[in-house]
Amino acid sequence: MAPAVLIRPLRETDLTAWTPLWDGYNAFYGREGKTALAPEITQTTWQRFLDPVEPVFALVAERDGKLCGLTHYLYHRSTTRIELTCYLQDLFTDPAARGQGVGRALIEGVYEQAKAAGIKRVYWQTHTTNAAGRLLYDKVAQHLGFIVYSQEV
Repeated sequence: MAPAVLIRPLRETDLTAWTPLWDGYNAFYGREGKTALAPEITQTTWQRFLDPVEPVFALVAERDGKLCGLTHYLYHRSTTRIELTCYLQDLFTDPAARGQGVGRALIEGVYEQAKAAGIKRVYWQTHTTNAAGRLLYDKVAQHLGFIVYSQEV
């Protein structure tokens, strides 16, 4: 049985351990090599996590003193609710830690943070090909059938 995982807020000292997880997440979605995010996007994203004015947050999963997962989420207004809504934007578990409850623990960590902030809805999206992720998501949330459209402008 794997040792317990600790879910905690990101710390400024986590940058070196967070970066390979962030790179792994982006590679999973095809953002590597020539299509990698520009370094200034990663730098700005990191700075936002540490800025108390920004509504962008990060939790990490730690096991045996090493980071093995991350999740990033943000709060925003909605036209269908009075309270804010939480969008779980990024979720990634180190491949060596998959199948050990890390992803579930990270999602539940976001649920706890949202609830503490008075937020009643957490939602996210994933690619239809993310079969392993969807097996977990079907256990911890309800798929509402929406299809996402996007256009760079």
